[in-house]
Amino acid sequence: MDNILIVDDNHAICQALALMIELHGYQAIFCHSPEAAIEIVINKEISLVIQDMNFSHDTTSGEEGKQLFYALRQLQPNLPIILMTAWTQLETAVELVKAGAADYMGKPWDDAKLLNSISNLLSIYRLSQQNSQLTRIDSERMSAINGADLCGLVFGSGAMQRCVDLALQVARSDVSVMITGPNGAGKDKIADILQANSPLKDKPFIKVNIGALPMDLLEAELFGAEAGAFTGANKTRIGRFEAADGGTLFLDEIGNLPLSGQVKLLRVLQTGEFERLGSHQTRKVNVRVVSATNADLADDIAHGRFREDLFYRLNVIELNVPPLNQRQDDILPLVKHFIGANFSLDKSTQQALLTHSWSGNVRELENACKRAVLLAKSALLTIDDFGLMAIANGGAAAQYDLVVEDHLNSRKQDTDDTQSIFKPDKQQIEAALAQHNGVIARVAKSFGLSRQALYRRMEKYGLRVTK
Repeated sequence: MDNILIVDDNHAICQALALMIELHGYQAIFCHSPEAAIEIVINKEISLVIQDMNFSHDTTSGEEGKQLFYALRQLQPNLPIILMTAWTQLETAVELVKAGAADYMGKPWDDAKLLNSISNLLSIYRLSQQNSQLTRIDSERMSAINGADLCGLVFGSGAMQRCVDLALQVARSDVSVMITGPNGAGKDKIADILQANSPLKDKPFIKVNIGALPMDLLEAELFGAEAGAFTGANKTRIGRFEAADGGTLFLDEIGNLPLSGQVKLLRVLQTGEFERLGSHQTRKVNVRVVSATNADLADDIAHGRFREDLFYRLNVIELNVPPLNQRQDDILPLVKHFIGANFSLDKSTQQALLTHSWSGNVRELENACKRAVLLAKSALLTIDDFGLMAIANGGAAAQYDLVVEDHLNSRKQDTDDTQSIFKPDKQQIEAALAQHNGVIARVAKSFGLSRQALYRRMEKYGLRVTK
């Protein structure tokens, strides 16, 4: 409930105002002197002040009210103050309103007008308080970020701000962290931030992509192997846990770890102990484990593919990296970072980038930017440079597989149609588009054209790529 302070030397006026205010859901506090008012504002949470301008029976100058107003304004610059007096003086009203007085009313007052003013001023005051709080929080966050090593991370969204804030907070501890999110969203970058801002930043930081290791060599890679432990093991192999001793081990794509490996990993997390393959000697390490996955581990646990006890060991703190299409405010800052200062975007291209689905997340966006820079005709990049239409309709993976190969020939072939040896007509282009599922790079290659030449020919015939 909002506390409203009434300051007036007339007891009857204080009681009348207090009764009216309390009948409308506010808490009234009143006093009869400027000194008492200042004491109350210092010691209580006051949301609004209604003050008289004269407190001595033999004065109508308003000087006492002015002094109280400026004293209150010095204590709380944003506190709403309504000035009331039976001796209304225009010059005083103008001066104090310019100095920040919220309203100025004469006595007797109009109840409806006063209540309306109170309601409006309290609403504005609450918004001001909220904005001040948010500004302070943002300032504190930015202060923490400015002093942190973000490892080159580029972002502008609130979702990534929260993820980074939590990562910086967690980095100072030694608990296990699991980073979740789709492929290409930036999980490895969050792992880098955890390490760079931790007390272990000068210690070993070993990265292992579980999904990239052959299953038959996985345990040897993680825990090491003695010479002769398996075919081809000609010498002792130090495992990743030993290499990371005293530091951090980042296990990417942890959902691909087989159950046999999960049992050994659980033991290391619980005790720090393990044995190399082919050895009975127990070794002990002290390693902080950070893991990452794009898998639904809850579903894997339900189907017996992932151990629940291991999950809770790894997932003391979870950092979720949302897909790029859920953090639109990151897209344009990332694009500007990827294309560099020598290129810019027109409005339609910016809008197309913002509305594209980006199923491949930041990795797809980076590839699209590399493509645009390679194929750009000028410093102002367009939708065609990014190939968004072809990507959306022909499949991002297939399109990107052909980008580099296509560009190697594009500089030589990218001439106008009069220089092309073969000039396909509308029907031939339509047939080729259907045959190659709308993948522009493949259609252009089949005709011996550059993609830009094919796009111009399609535009001439009014053709668009459709699914």
